[in-house]
Amino acid sequence: MAVDTAAIDGLTSATIKHLRETWWDDEFTEFLAETLRPRPGNRILDVGCGEGLAEVAIGRLRMSQLELVGVDLVPAKARQAWEETAGHNQRARFAAGDASALPFRTGAFDSAYTVAVLQHVRDAEAAVAELARVTRPRGRVVAVEPDNSARYGFSSTPAGRRAFELSRPFFNALAGLRPDVGAPALGPNVPALFAAHGIEPMDVRLFPVSETWLGAPDEAFWRTRRDAVRRLLGPDCSDAARWLGREYLETLEEYEVEARQAGSAFVEIQNTILFATVGQREDPR
Repeated sequence: MAVDTAAIDGLTSATIKHLRETWWDDEFTEFLAETLRPRPGNRILDVGCGEGLAEVAIGRLRMSQLELVGVDLVPAKARQAWEETAGHNQRARFAAGDASALPFRTGAFDSAYTVAVLQHVRDAEAAVAELARVTRPRGRVVAVEPDNSARYGFSSTPAGRRAFELSRPFFNALAGLRPDVGAPALGPNVPALFAAHGIEPMDVRLFPVSETWLGAPDEAFWRTRRDAVRRLLGPDCSDAARWLGREYLETLEEYEVEARQAGSAFVEIQNTILFATVGQREDPR
């Protein structure tokens, strides 16, 4: 499946952003329903609910008497999620809260899930511990995360290949200053995090996330890329990040020229893998 460049573009972000809004499809909704095993009367928690896409998608499955609850760090997103579900005549509750300190009692939910959220959390272990805490014994927990250290990028032009080479040291230089970058290789390590915090790993499902550009993109595409990089070069940047950023921006400008010259022969490919880890909350008895 293809996704919007805002979600996967490794030349503008070290992580996969806005994944829920651009990648989520019916196949993934069915996967969640299969693994969470919802039954009438169940309470299901969505950690990092964003704009309520998941609740709308699950609501379309017409499973009766489910209580869907979403929590997001940004209060405005929780409010937007409520408005979105209300607009679809679906019942769900939302709250603002931190994934590392969830505002719910122990064992409050029959199952819980989170999608592309732990990659943005500084202390992923604390967030997984909270997922375990709020899920009842023998309840299902699902966490879906990428391996941001293993993203594949290809370009048919020399400047494009150089841009992909420069992107890693550039984002590494920024990583110490940005609060939204956690462990890059998080996805395949989630089973170990589950096991360390009372969640028995049961399955890992892989979902590819990819995008291919064939033919030179328009001017707005390149401007959006450069603007995204410029926004990262704020006043708190280190000298190393600023120096790399200048070189990086120059390379992106060269890349646009080469792409335009290549015309219909231009190709850019990006790909990564999402690791969907399914676990069951251990029964302490």
